[in-house]
Amino acid sequence: MIAENNIILDNIQINQKIKRIAYQIYESNSSEKEVVIAGIVGNGFTFSKKIALVLEEISTIKVRLCEVVINKKKPLLPITTSISVDEYKNKPLILVDDVLNSGTTLIYGIKHFLEVPLKRFKTAVLVNRNHKKYPVKADFKGISLSTSIKEHVQVEFNEKDAIAYLV
Repeated sequence: MIAENNIILDNIQINQKIKRIAYQIYESNSSEKEVVIAGIVGNGFTFSKKIALVLEEISTIKVRLCEVVINKKKPLLPITTSISVDEYKNKPLILVDDVLNSGTTLIYGIKHFLEVPLKRFKTAVLVNRNHKKYPVKADFKGISLSTSIKEHVQVEFNEKDAIAYLV
């Protein structure tokens, strides 16, 4: 059971953040016919699917979803994507994760996409913590949060609900 005072974002707030991020993505890509939303395996991909659904509701932009498989424990291992390079080459791409902690996962994801010519590259996260090890930033973020190093942000998505809390 999650203590009430540990909740950072409840389901309603998360849905509001998803909608706001989708609008921001639309605003920065309004002249595009297609964008690629690339979610990092796990919660990042779940979050990217939710953003893609809203983006398709509010715009005429075709959204291509891509799952980015990164071994978070060993990020130097090869990174794979669920779509081929030709499907995202020379297109705007948004790399999505649920929480930006130290920046390790996001920076290795960025490194992977730097090897391919893209039209535009942005990042999006639900929760941006301020303990970065790498100089990486989220272009679109739901909430920025200053926490202690010992605290961890946990996001849980299920079919109907989502919650973000501090542990």
